[in-house]
Amino acid sequence: MAREEQAGLGAVTVDDIGAIDSSFRTALRRLDTAGRLVKVTQPLALQDEVAGVMKALDGGPALLFENAGGHEMTVLGNFLSGDENCRTALGLDRDGMRSVMQRALDEPIEPVHTSGGPAQEIVLDAADIDLGRQLPVLRHTPDDSGRFITAGVILVRDPATGVHNASFHRLQLLGERHTGLKLDYGRHLRFACERAAERGESLPIAVCLGTDVALTYAGAYMGSQMPPDADERAAAGGLRGAPLELIDCVSVPLAVPAETEIVLEGVIHPDRMVHEGPFAEFVGYLSDSGPSPVFEVTAMTMRRDPVYHAISGAGRETIILRKHVLEAGALRAVRRAVPIVTDVELTAGGLYRFHLVVQVAKRSSRDEGFQRNAMLAAFAALKDLDQVIVVDDDIDITDPHDVEYAVATRVEASRDITLLPGMRGHEYVRVSDGGVRTKVCIDATVPLAERERFTRASFSRVDLDPAEADTTPGTSRVPWLAAGAPDAAGNGAPAVERSGTLAT
Repeated sequence: MAREEQAGLGAVTVDDIGAIDSSFRTALRRLDTAGRLVKVTQPLALQDEVAGVMKALDGGPALLFENAGGHEMTVLGNFLSGDENCRTALGLDRDGMRSVMQRALDEPIEPVHTSGGPAQEIVLDAADIDLGRQLPVLRHTPDDSGRFITAGVILVRDPATGVHNASFHRLQLLGERHTGLKLDYGRHLRFACERAAERGESLPIAVCLGTDVALTYAGAYMGSQMPPDADERAAAGGLRGAPLELIDCVSVPLAVPAETEIVLEGVIHPDRMVHEGPFAEFVGYLSDSGPSPVFEVTAMTMRRDPVYHAISGAGRETIILRKHVLEAGALRAVRRAVPIVTDVELTAGGLYRFHLVVQVAKRSSRDEGFQRNAMLAAFAALKDLDQVIVVDDDIDITDPHDVEYAVATRVEASRDITLLPGMRGHEYVRVSDGGVRTKVCIDATVPLAERERFTRASFSRVDLDPAEADTTPGTSRVPWLAAGAPDAAGNGAPAVERSGTLAT
C-alpha cells in the first residue's frame, strides 16, 4: 500500500490513485511537513557557493536558500534529488510512482485553458528585463563558463507538425535578456529549431521555472517513450490524472501552467549562434563548449513572491528525475515485446540512464531465449543505455548487491556476455566516439532446466524481542565480555584510549 500523504493533504493508494495535486507549491508543502525542506539562512554567493552546498548535501532534503547572493528571491535546490523527495513531493510510494509514470504514457489527458493565474501576477516587458539582476541565476562550478539557468522546462510548438513539446535544456546568461541555449542531438526541440531555420523563422518558446511537478516529469521523457507526435502536456495530465491548466503567454503564441513561479517568454534565433559552455553536466565532467543558438527573452512573468528553482548539472536531481520516467517507458516497451519481463531498474552507478537491470520470469522451456530478446528491446527503447543485465525473478533488482551476486554466480563470460559494437549512445560519455560505442548484454539468468540446482538456501525468519537484545557494554552473560572481567593475561578488561593504544 502507498504511504499516506503528510499534513492532511489526503491519502493516495496504489490501487486507486485517482487525480493527484502535483502543483509546485503543494509539493514544497509536502516536503516541508515531512521534514525534507531545509531552510538555509546563511548568506551565500550565487557564484559557486549555493551550488557547492547543493552538491555537498546532494540526495538529502530539499534546500530553500533564503539569502542567496542577497537576492530577494529564494532559491530552491535539490528539490527532487532523491527517491524520498520524489515520493514525498507527489505523496506516493515506489509502486505509486511507477503507476502514475505509466499512466502518463498510457492515458494522456489534453490540457485545458483558463483565463488567468498566479504565473502572471507580475508582467515585465522586454524593455524592463535584466535576467542577471532580476533572477538569482547560479554559477555552478568555478570552471563553468558563466551563470546558467538549469531547471527550466521549455515549451515549444513544432512549426511543421504543430505538436507541442516539453523538455529540459540549459541556458547560459549572455546579457540582460539573451542566453545561449544548448541543443543536444536527437532532441525534439533541436528538430523544431532546425525546421524553423528551414522556413527562415525564429522559434517561439516559453521557459517555465518552478512549474507543475507533473510537467517537470513529462519534460524528462525521451525518445521512443515520447515520439514526435506525442504532447508532453497531455502526458503531464495523464500523470496527475487531471488536465493541466494553462494560460496564454503575453508575447508568444504559447500557453504555460497557470501556477508556474517564473516564465521566460521569447524566441530562439537559429541563425544567430554564440559560443556556449563549458558546464558541469550530469556525467560529472565539464561538457564541451561550442556554438549554440541565441534565445531572446521578449517578456518575463512571475508570481508576486516567486521561488527560483535551480538544478545542479552534476547533481542527483538531474539524473533521478529521469529514472522514474525512463523506467516506466522501458518497462512498457520491453514488456510489450517480451511478456516474461516482470520489472526493470535503472541503477545509481549508471547515473539512472546508462545501466538497466531487467527481471524476467521463465515458466516454461518456450521462455528460454526471451531474456536476450528483452535486452535488445531495452536498447531500442532507451537510446542512451550502454549495458543491460537480465536476471531471474528470485533476484531483487533494487539491491545492487543481489544483482552483482547474480552476475558473479550465474554468468559464464564466454557464453553469457554479448557485445554490440557501433551503437548510438549519449555524446557526453567520453569513452565513446561522439556517442557511438560498443554496448554490453549480460545474461545473468539460469536455464529453466537448471533452476533447481541454482535455488538459493532459505533461512527461517525469527523476529527478535527488543527487550532480549542488549547492546550495553559489559552486560553480556558471556564471562569474558562481562564488565571488569580479566583478559587472557589476568589483567582487568582493557580500555581503548583516543590515540588507539591499549591501557590497563
